[in-house]
Amino acid sequence: MVRQARDRPGPGQESVWDYPRPPRLERVSDRLRVVFAGETVADTFAGFRVLETSHPPVYYLPPGSIRPGCMQHTPGGSWCEFKGRASYWAIELAGRRGEQAAWSYPDPTPPFVAIAGYLAFYASRVDQCWVGEERVQPQDGDFYGGWITSRVVGPFKGGPGTRSW
Repeated sequence: MVRQARDRPGPGQESVWDYPRPPRLERVSDRLRVVFAGETVADTFAGFRVLETSHPPVYYLPPGSIRPGCMQHTPGGSWCEFKGRASYWAIELAGRRGEQAAWSYPDPTPPFVAIAGYLAFYASRVDQCWVGEERVQPQDGDFYGGWITSRVVGPFKGGPGTRSW
């Protein structure tokens, strides 16, 4: 499939096509929040984001910002050529369970050691994710887990026909 034309960033926006490959890790000063079963399960001003060509940012939240007792490690994992082996997490709260709602890198490669043990949440598998006061939109597809805000423009990898980009 032919890639869509790139959207031009406006004032205060970034194009995901200007993000690097290999990806870059950046500290985030915005408030990051995750809501599940109508309750805030993660809330921090001490997150990171990973920026990679064609992907909306993936946000990583420190383990201390996660509500105690609501996350359960699940079997299996995956491999990222840049960050290493990922572990997956289910979330359970108020009688609801979300399978593989988040992932982490327990022992990431040296460029990503700052996010060891931090959790990244799939916006499509929780009720809401927020960057600052903006509710994010999930990245299409069921693999990458980027958070789309008005600050980023695409097109974004992840949807049907974009795997070969």
